Amino acid sequence: MRFQPALDKIPVYEAGKPIELVVREYGISPDKVIKLASNENPYGVSPKVENAIREAVYKMPLYPDDSYRNLKDALASAHKVDAKNVIQGNGSDQIFDFATRSVLDPGDKILQNGKTFSMYSIYAGQCGAETISVDSVIHDLDLFLDSYKKNSPKIIFICTPCNPIGDALNKDDLFSFLEKISPETMVVVDAAYMEFGKTRDPRKEVQASELISKFPNALYTNTFSKIYGLGGMRIGYGIGNEELIQAFYKLRPPFNVSQLSQLAATIALEDRAFVEEYLKANLKELLRYEAFAKTKGLPYFESYTNFITIELDKARLTSTSLFETLLKEGIILRNLKSYGLNAIRITIGRPEQNDIVLDRLEKLL
Repeated sequence: MRFQPALDKIPVYEAGKPIELVVREYGISPDKVIKLASNENPYGVSPKVENAIREAVYKMPLYPDDSYRNLKDALASAHKVDAKNVIQGNGSDQIFDFATRSVLDPGDKILQNGKTFSMYSIYAGQCGAETISVDSVIHDLDLFLDSYKKNSPKIIFICTPCNPIGDALNKDDLFSFLEKISPETMVVVDAAYMEFGKTRDPRKEVQASELISKFPNALYTNTFSKIYGLGGMRIGYGIGNEELIQAFYKLRPPFNVSQLSQLAATIALEDRAFVEEYLKANLKELLRYEAFAKTKGLPYFESYTNFITIELDKARLTSTSLFETLLKEGIILRNLKSYGLNAIRITIGRPEQNDIVLDRLEKLL
């Protein structure tokens, strides 16, 4: 069988190790495993969401309302935009897929940060496009602009706050950069961690309504996997000008978000108290990890997310060695070797989880 030649250049996405794998391979009880690898909400989901799902189980045999009116209205209200500016996705990943397929032809280019979410380049590769990565770990908009002028990309991906590093751009700096970009170039602002960023520093907040009103070529994306704890429900969304969103709808498969997923997302938006409590707890625990890194003299990236990335002294310990040692003990972190870094990324867990992880790191580092 002949496959598309472009597939030879596309890597398979590697997710964080699941709890089930650790249970199978190391015989550790599931309740003893601490997974701090995938930036999930360690507090679970809103009780209101749990109750709504229980009451709606009878709807499982039915196809969802393909207009997704309730969810889109809720998102439009939350972001102060019109529902026609919103599209739902099976995770925000699907929105990136829509973005690339809507404008990229073989031989085109996208521009992204040197260390960033890998799905941007994977989707671009599926279109036969080339990925240009800025030679920087954290976002450097001067380097972005230089590369933009040299390469004329069709899409610029900016993840702020950024996964897997944790850095975030000030809104004013981002907007100043966008003013220099051609309106024919799509700019995707991946805001998966935006709530965490603005909690630590309000200057980091990018509001979807302001973004798309000032820059019609901009697309704002977000997910319910982080602050809302709905990673397993696979739901995200994009917000953009009407022409852009209508183009995406031509690429969207029917019923792309499940009946229960759209219900969970709609209810999750209503429970701000749950979200605010999580944001407060996350920042408090994040600062514990930063204090630990300072005490140990370990370089780390100031984080505006629900994780921290800590670099290691390769002469003393590699990230792979630390990752594998802790994995055997039932502690799952993220090894960033694949990003060219001797570093680990740690999702900020509950206080009792962080107590255990910090104790082990104290002994190992």
